[in-house]
Amino acid sequence: MGLWEQIAYGSIILALCSAIHLGLIIFSLPYLNKIAEAQRARFSRRRAARVIGFAFVIVLTGHVIQVWLWAVSYLWLEAMRGLEPALYFSLSNYTTLGYGDLVLGEDLRLFGAFASVNGMLIFGVSTAYLVGIIGRVLPKGLH
Repeated sequence: MGLWEQIAYGSIILALCSAIHLGLIIFSLPYLNKIAEAQRARFSRRRAARVIGFAFVIVLTGHVIQVWLWAVSYLWLEAMRGLEPALYFSLSNYTTLGYGDLVLGEDLRLFGAFASVNGMLIFGVSTAYLVGIIGRVLPKGLH
């Protein structure tokens, strides 16, 4: 795959992953706002745990979907032979860990780097989302 194809395909997958993650976050906000308002009126540990737990599940779901999407793209491009190596490589790149035991060929190196960019961006968004939710749910003195 040429340079511009790698950039194009990598950008498309990155945009799709970002849209999925942001869509999940936006989908969760009405539910979380409703519970957070009740939480502000009267603090409840159970309610706080439910809100934070739900927010965490939303974030985790987004990350899992994205890792699978990258893995499927590696299989589709025949960059990996089998689901397990594709998932392993996808997760390793997405978390920017990149052990180096599995690598892409020169014709897909740039494409693979987009997974790392995706992971860094979305981990930042996820952190901001969770910090915002926790800040709304916990009493002022606890955060």
